[in-house]
Amino acid sequence: MSYLLGVSVRKLHAWLEIKGEYESLFASTMSDLIAFGFTAYEAEKIKSINFKKIESEVIAYTQQDTIITYQDPRYPRLLKEIADPPLVLYVRGCVQMLSALQIAMIGTRHPSTVGTETATSFAKALAAKGFIITSGLASGIDSACHKGALEVGGGTIAVMGTGFNQIYPRANKNLAELIIHQGALVSEFPLNTPPSSWNFPRRNRIISGLSVGVLVVEAAARSGSLITARHALEQNREVFAIPGSIHHPLSRGCHQLIRQGAKLVESAEDITEELPLSLRGCETLSRGNPPHPLLNYIDHSVTPFDLILLRCRLTAVEVSSILLSLELKGYVRLVPGGYIRHV
Repeated sequence: MSYLLGVSVRKLHAWLEIKGEYESLFASTMSDLIAFGFTAYEAEKIKSINFKKIESEVIAYTQQDTIITYQDPRYPRLLKEIADPPLVLYVRGCVQMLSALQIAMIGTRHPSTVGTETATSFAKALAAKGFIITSGLASGIDSACHKGALEVGGGTIAVMGTGFNQIYPRANKNLAELIIHQGALVSEFPLNTPPSSWNFPRRNRIISGLSVGVLVVEAAARSGSLITARHALEQNREVFAIPGSIHHPLSRGCHQLIRQGAKLVESAEDITEELPLSLRGCETLSRGNPPHPLLNYIDHSVTPFDLILLRCRLTAVEVSSILLSLELKGYVRLVPGGYIRHV
């Protein structure tokens, strides 16, 4: 479905909900598609799909990557909650990390020295508390955040505005390789999709959609980071901002967000204190302390995810994060149909 970029995602989701599958979409006539609500342009795009090309690219992808469709049980539950979730995610690296507890960290591509240092230190502190650091692989603040998480052995996810064969910026190719081994690259774009000014604002909704909150480190008054913050607000995510000098232009975006209600933060603790109590247990798990109480809701036989949710009354993203930590510690095992307790 990533080959249908330009076709309304909402309409595609509506088709799936009504029809239950997509095969009939491509078998429909132009008039049927237009009658359903697609524009003539969208209908033409659907009818012009080159399935041979798609098949060859899928083969190329699956040699080293994972393709997750919207209907795949591995699709991140939190991302499903946004208004226009991508129908397909391409993942290179740890797929399970997409469902872990994430904080998005974003900011300018041309940060000050202080901004870079601040981004790095916050990423280290949050990663040490068990959060996955999610950002966009861009130069500047994004790169500092990814590197900070990696330096303390934490996990990090880079959501790309290109296909995997088009790492952008090229200077971050080595960083992307490190992220693959300690996290994941994620894209909704086909393998050879080049950089495009349209792609990057689009990918921002995924950065915020995967995360429980978004931290803006340094941003100008007219910054792409503010687009991500707006997505976060629309998705009912927490928005945090780090203040700076009133004389520095790269502080104005953060100050604007704070005036609009974003949480002013000066330390990683300011972020964790703002999150629900049920999300704060990730630090305990990350440091090898006793298992989380969630373990009490998992049987020694297969326990479906939905049953665990019903028993513990936490949100899907909270449970997914805790289960991933328990799995990594060897307390539970993911099997077809759910989880099995090991202790």
